[in-house]
Amino acid sequence: MKLVQFYREKELRVGVVEEESRIRPLTFNGDFIAWLEAGRPAEAEDLSLTLDEIELAPPVARPGKIIAIGLNYLEHALEGSMKKPKEPLVFAKFPNAVTGPEAEIQWSMQITEKVDFEAELVVVIGERACNVPEKEALKKVFGYTCGNDVSARDLQFGDKQWVRGKSLDTFAPIGPWLVTTDELKNPQNLAIRARLNGTLMQESNTANMIFPVAELVSYLSRHFTLFPGDLIMTGTPSGVGVFRDPPVFMADGDLIEIEIEKIGTLKNRCRVY
Repeated sequence: MKLVQFYREKELRVGVVEEESRIRPLTFNGDFIAWLEAGRPAEAEDLSLTLDEIELAPPVARPGKIIAIGLNYLEHALEGSMKKPKEPLVFAKFPNAVTGPEAEIQWSMQITEKVDFEAELVVVIGERACNVPEKEALKKVFGYTCGNDVSARDLQFGDKQWVRGKSLDTFAPIGPWLVTTDELKNPQNLAIRARLNGTLMQESNTANMIFPVAELVSYLSRHFTLFPGDLIMTGTPSGVGVFRDPPVFMADGDLIEIEIEKIGTLKNRCRVY
């Protein structure tokens, strides 16, 4: 099943994607996390809307946590002249960074001049998870979506820690929808790509993760409790802009697309002010 959030009379609602161009709203009056907390009521309206009739929102608009994993593809570590990590490299992005499909990624040139893209598979937690064994970890996952770990490299490397450069408003686009685990059972064999203005920049497969999803969920749950609606950004493959020769950074008007097999394509336009 594919679930979306969308705005209806300025309120967030949940819907089911029946085709990639039509949405059936659920009767539940609330957003995705409220829907999870209410027991996931499945009743739908007798109404079908086209994507042109609605404004899509992030599949999860108010996550409690955004947990990100650095250097989780070996080729990405090597392109930055860094060693393969022995355990997951964990950092955070603030929830204010979340934005949705077709929304603008925005930044000020007075704050950053080196804004980069990172294609990532995003895990959406569906159940409270604390000290979960790896073999049970995927049961705590509700679904998956596409994500872009947008990064202000001058802030990231200048600060020598990553939170500020990763957490500017709009720096965590996710979408276009969430694919549930009953439809996507294996997260470790998905093609993943990033295109900048139509040019292929990143191409890999989630099979190349150093730490797969089940191991990440188990590892994180041993350090802090995961709650429904928490997001895990699972790392990016090689091909990011900062390590290219010459470097390639996003600019005003650029279109960045993150595509993940069996999920869809997340599209965002850049806007510099």
